[in-house]
Amino acid sequence: MNYEEAMGYITDTYKFGSKMGLERIKRLLELLGNPQKGLKYVHIAGTNGKGSTTAYISTVLMEAGYKTGIFISPFIQRFNERIRINKEEISGEDIAKYIVKIKDMIGVMVSEGSSHPTEFEIITAMGFMHYAENNCDIVVLETGLGGIIDSTNIIDDSVVSVITTIAFDHQQYLGNTITEIAEKKAGIIKENGSVVIYPQSDEVMEVFLKECQIKNAKLYKVLSENVNIISSDTTSQAFDFEEHKGLQISLLGEHQIYNASLAVKAIEVLKEKGFHITDENLRNGLFNTKWPGRFEIVFRNPEIIIDGAHNVQGANNLAENLKKYFPDTKFVFIVGILSDKDFEHMLSPFFPIAEKFIAVAPDYYRAIKANDLKAYLEKFHDNVISFDTVKGALDYVTAEVDKNKIICAFGSLYYIGEIRDYFNLV
Repeated sequence: MNYEEAMGYITDTYKFGSKMGLERIKRLLELLGNPQKGLKYVHIAGTNGKGSTTAYISTVLMEAGYKTGIFISPFIQRFNERIRINKEEISGEDIAKYIVKIKDMIGVMVSEGSSHPTEFEIITAMGFMHYAENNCDIVVLETGLGGIIDSTNIIDDSVVSVITTIAFDHQQYLGNTITEIAEKKAGIIKENGSVVIYPQSDEVMEVFLKECQIKNAKLYKVLSENVNIISSDTTSQAFDFEEHKGLQISLLGEHQIYNASLAVKAIEVLKEKGFHITDENLRNGLFNTKWPGRFEIVFRNPEIIIDGAHNVQGANNLAENLKKYFPDTKFVFIVGILSDKDFEHMLSPFFPIAEKFIAVAPDYYRAIKANDLKAYLEKFHDNVISFDTVKGALDYVTAEVDKNKIICAFGSLYYIGEIRDYFNLV
C-alpha cells in the first residue's frame, strides 16, 4: 500500500460516520499491541481553544528539549498535520505502513463480529503507533469530540488533563445543555489525576468540581482576576499571570491570553510532576507558538484576516477582537459555514460591523451552499454576493476590494486551509 492508497482507505471510512464509545478503539489497540500504553500524556478537551492550548504546551515542551508528540484535529492544509513529533509531520510512508497493519487488524475485528472502526478511531490508533515507535517523551493529545467517550480517552492515565472553554457545539453528540456538555468533557479527568481548568461559569465549574471529588483528582483553576493584560496590538500581546510577569505571545485576540494562561498553569503541573522546564523555556515557548487560522493576518493591502470561528462562542470572540483591534471599522466578510452549526447566532454579531458579505461553501459535504447562505444573509444585510469557489472569492477581494478595507474570512476550518494555500503559506 502506498500513501495515496492509504489516504483513500482512511477517506473511505467516512461512510462509517461518527460512533461514540470506546469498545472499537479498545479492541483495535489490543490487536495492535496497545501502543498507547507506556507513553505520558497531556490530555486536552474543551469546545474552543483546544488547538491553541495544545500548541502553547507542546512548543514549551519542545523548547525544554522534550521529544513531543502532538495530536490535533482537524487539519488545516495537510492531513499529516494531525500527527506530529516536535515540528515534523508524519510522513506519507509512515501513514501507509501503519494503515497496512491497522487494516489487517480491522479485518480481524470484523470477523469477530465487531462494527468497523470510524475514521477518527483509525487516525487515533495511527497516532499512538507513531508516538510509541518513535519513543516520545510526552504526547500532547487533543480530543476530537467530548471527552469521556472520545477515542483518545482510551489512555489509562495522563500527567495532566486540561479543559478549555465549554460552550455549545456538537449537541447531537454531547447534549443540549451546557452541563451535559461539561459532563462529557469532564470524562478526561483521571482517577487520582490532575486537571487544569479554564475560567468557566459557575454551573460548568460545579460539574468539574464534582468529578474531581468523585475521582479524587487535584483541581487547578485559572482565575480571570489573576490575568493582567499589559498590551495588545496586531503583532503581539503581553500579560502577567500570577507570579509570571511580562509574558508575551504572538497569537492575537484576548482569548489567546487566557489560553496561554491555561497552558502556563499546565506547565506548572508538569514541573510539579518532575518535568524540567525553565522560565526561559516557558517564555520562549509561549512567544514562539504559531497556530494557523486563528485570527491570522495572511495578506496586506488589503488586510485579510482568517479565523476558524465555527460556533457561537468562537464567532463572538472574533467579533469582539475585530472591534478591539479595528475600532469604528466596517469589514468585508467572507463566510463559509457547515449546515449543522447554529449559523443564525453565529452570524448575528457581524451584521452591525459588516460593509459586505461574501458567501462561499467549504469543500465539505456538510457545507451550506453558497447561494443558500447568500439568501439567508440578504435577510439582514443589503450588500451580499456569493462565489461558487473560495478561490473566486479571494480573486475578487484581492483585485476588486479597496486596499484600505479589512477583509475577514471565518465560519469553518474546512476552508481556512484553502485560503492559506492560495497565499502560499506553509
